[in-house]
Amino acid sequence: MRKKGKLIKWNADKAFGFIQPNGGGDQIFIHKTALENRTRIPQVNEVITFSLAKDNQGRYCAGEATFSGEKLKKKQANKVSKFSIYLAVLFLGSLSIAFFLNHIPKNLLLAYLGLSVVTFLAYWFDKSKAQRGAWRTQESTLHMFSLLGGWPGAAIAQQILRHKSQKREFRTSFWFTVFVNIGALSLLLSPNGNALLILFK
Repeated sequence: MRKKGKLIKWNADKAFGFIQPNGGGDQIFIHKTALENRTRIPQVNEVITFSLAKDNQGRYCAGEATFSGEKLKKKQANKVSKFSIYLAVLFLGSLSIAFFLNHIPKNLLLAYLGLSVVTFLAYWFDKSKAQRGAWRTQESTLHMFSLLGGWPGAAIAQQILRHKSQKREFRTSFWFTVFVNIGALSLLLSPNGNALLILFK
């Protein structure tokens, strides 16, 4: 059941505020990410319609919020992109096979595995921060992890955690880091890159 209330506080810098439900009761926390229309800047005393949800700590907060006069758009469930997951697993699997065949040094494989885990955790922490309304991890930092070799972890996190999987500009930059990293790896494994490959032994 959807509820209505008046926005009584709004922190523009941190993008959150509080709603006083009609009929009284406790104030309800609302973050900008809960709004259907995120291009509009909320103003104090505006009437907002919302659904009650819970954050990671079990506290009530507003979800699926709309401004007065706006309609709630039914969202279709986002499908997990198996391609990204398969590509990440195939890449890491291929590196593992290459290691067992003595084509690449152990430290190179460990570097990719370690960076993938670190990158996955970075996405997980960033999503957790977004849900709490805390300061977010910069997108440039996430892209740097991918560029250095953590892109398999990023590809899996985007789909499993459903985080950063819909924003087109972010996805375009992400795939750019993938291509650059694979290109750098190909150069590293070529005859011209043997001198640098010694660094991983």
